[in-house]
Amino acid sequence: MINWFKWLVLSVLTLLLLTALGLYTSLRLSLPALDGNSATYHVNAPTELSRDELGHAIINANDIFDAAYALGFAHAQDRFFQMDLQRRAASGSLSQWVGDIALDVDKKARFHQFEKRAKVVFDNLPSKQQELLVRYAHGVNDALSEYALPPFEYLAAGVDIKQWRPTDSILVIYSMYLDLQGSQVELDLAREALLSTFGNDLYSFITQPSNYQAALDASEIPLLEAPIPDYPASLRPITHSPEDSNDESLERDPEDESAQKLNDNDNTAIARAQYNGTELPDIGSNNWAVTGSHTTSGAGLLANDMHLGLRVPIIWYRAQLNYQESGSDVQVTGVSLPGIPGIVVGTNGHIAWGFTNANLDNVDWIELDETTPTSTVTERIPLPDDEHTFEFEVSSYGPVKELNGKRYALNWVAHHPFAANLNITNFGTAKNIQTAIKIGQRIAIPTQNLVIVDEDGNAVWLPGGAVMERQQASFTAIPEQEAVNITPKRALKLPMVLNPDMGRIWTANARVISADDFKIWGDGGYALGARGQQIRDRLFEKDTFTETDFYAIQLDNHARFLIPWQHLLYGLLNMQDIEFKPDLAYLNTWDECACEDSVGYTLVKYFRQEVVQTLFGGVLSTLDQQGVNSRTLLRGIEPAVWQLIHSQPESWLPANIESFDELLVDAYRRAKHKLLDKYSPVEANMETLAWGKVNALSVKHPFADQIPLVGNMLNMQLVEGFGDTYMPAVQAPSFGASERFFVSPGHLEDAILTLPGGQSGHPLSEFYASGFNDYATHAATPLLPNEPIYSRTFYRKEVE
Repeated sequence: MINWFKWLVLSVLTLLLLTALGLYTSLRLSLPALDGNSATYHVNAPTELSRDELGHAIINANDIFDAAYALGFAHAQDRFFQMDLQRRAASGSLSQWVGDIALDVDKKARFHQFEKRAKVVFDNLPSKQQELLVRYAHGVNDALSEYALPPFEYLAAGVDIKQWRPTDSILVIYSMYLDLQGSQVELDLAREALLSTFGNDLYSFITQPSNYQAALDASEIPLLEAPIPDYPASLRPITHSPEDSNDESLERDPEDESAQKLNDNDNTAIARAQYNGTELPDIGSNNWAVTGSHTTSGAGLLANDMHLGLRVPIIWYRAQLNYQESGSDVQVTGVSLPGIPGIVVGTNGHIAWGFTNANLDNVDWIELDETTPTSTVTERIPLPDDEHTFEFEVSSYGPVKELNGKRYALNWVAHHPFAANLNITNFGTAKNIQTAIKIGQRIAIPTQNLVIVDEDGNAVWLPGGAVMERQQASFTAIPEQEAVNITPKRALKLPMVLNPDMGRIWTANARVISADDFKIWGDGGYALGARGQQIRDRLFEKDTFTETDFYAIQLDNHARFLIPWQHLLYGLLNMQDIEFKPDLAYLNTWDECACEDSVGYTLVKYFRQEVVQTLFGGVLSTLDQQGVNSRTLLRGIEPAVWQLIHSQPESWLPANIESFDELLVDAYRRAKHKLLDKYSPVEANMETLAWGKVNALSVKHPFADQIPLVGNMLNMQLVEGFGDTYMPAVQAPSFGASERFFVSPGHLEDAILTLPGGQSGHPLSEFYASGFNDYATHAATPLLPNEPIYSRTFYRKEVE
């Protein structure tokens, strides 16, 4: 019996070993060839693709077309699966891989018909840009043809690789529209639902301006002076006599059936707090600059960190393109986006440029008349073994969505042919700020705060990307009679700030434009402005800056925004110090920062979140039940919350709560218990609530959780959380600075580019995690590549 069992164990171990060996061998076979020579019909002259010890792709080519080929080849070698995800996300084809779980995501994408629109965009591009996309696609497909085995993700998912088409690069641009402007599409509809459901008083109260404003011209939008509206009557608890206590047909407001489920619980304090939505954080990106009068060299200085979701592999890819154009040498260094030819953010030595999401209004929902005709579009979404039929209505204004019995058509900049182009590749030849401005005014991407500096000390801000022309901003739906004469076209005259007297420019996704321009270009989901204010103030603490000084600003995790909340919470708990004596000790030592060891920071942050949900959960749940995303409204909720706390109107108190102090203390208790239930359910140890643990940075591979035993090896190391929302050092567990970029044109030897991960998506590649340690330890990775350690050369194959 013992021998039998021993042989069984040995057999199982041997089988596991053989399986592991087979897996390892398969992975080794799918590693790309980084050295050697090859011939192709798709370059005009010898083209070299090299890599340094970070995997930084260094391309030396005769012209930009050959450079595009080599970049496509490099992207496909290191990141093809991620490129494939991007095009599938935009075209609504993820379900073909993963099944029904992605159907809702695919339906949202199919609603925009990006596959069809990408072909229209391609046909309207200049011939040079069409050729760039064709050459890039050839580079991608030539790399795919070399695979002995496909990347492991394809083996794990059991799906085939499809060739890259030139229009697939347009789909990648559309995927960025979904990522960067998708919440704009949801925001206007959420505002419309808020207005139509609860009336103008509550709408104005929730969407009011705040004192967190940091426009470049220091203009301010006047604060709301109207009184606080009563809490919506339809959401108040139902009163009834004792004999009716078991009657399920209690009288309810027939005008708001969507609120009835919430009213079933008389303990509305709990009901409101159990709103399932979580606050949409003050996420986004940072960039800022100073003119040459504030640097020792006299050149401009730029900082840029685009905040995005973090995963393995990361979104950006290090590249340097060296080529000739019009008889001049061009060298462009920075980050590229796999799927697209060219450098997205970077420098050519004469200028440097960076982006943050601008949030100008690029969305109109048009309320259709009852008689307006529509047609039905049928989309067939492939599944692994079947297909799903998805139907929706389309009008002459755009695709249609129904809300509370009314039809609304979407007119979004992404739906028009002027939404995408490759003009961003022209930055490579710009030698001064004036030329760069002209290029920036013609690029077509999701609208960005484009900040440019040059070696002569100039600095400029302007909206870079496609913006729809408009006479005035719209914040809710437009009646059809007001939209009949609207012809969608690209805006040509947009605001700009060049070399301001203060010598400083900053953007952080909040309003940058003047209060007057706001009336025209509107609000597509601005960040609150607290982050922008903090960056602005840091820029006025010194007169002269270096790259290292800029890095310190990007790592600023001072919790200025939460200081009033800490004061409020400390005062409340101090009145009941026996129950909360340990809590008060943590609040006393919170250090006013999102620091790794701060328990007090965690308590303050989650206290604020619970208060917001307690006060507004009922309203937001009602909107969610109508099919909109109410979370988009939370970016601007701060002034309304504080007005309620200061004024303490009785109508906003939940049932069985006698005072706002009681409401706030109860909110803290719930927040604390939720945290302990999650992080220390047995011991209830407050030390486990240190911010570094609660907000630990976890950069994961999307397949890691699906692979038993070894899946965790695909992830980057867990890093204690540093930073949060509403501060320059933005970080959540899987969200944060997707690059840290600091550069002064003409002085690239001091430039920094730190990324949260490596170049390659292949887990056996030496470049899989290269660079992540610098990111985790806040080190400065040089922008410029080092000496190559691998090199591929592509020669022209002559047609026989």
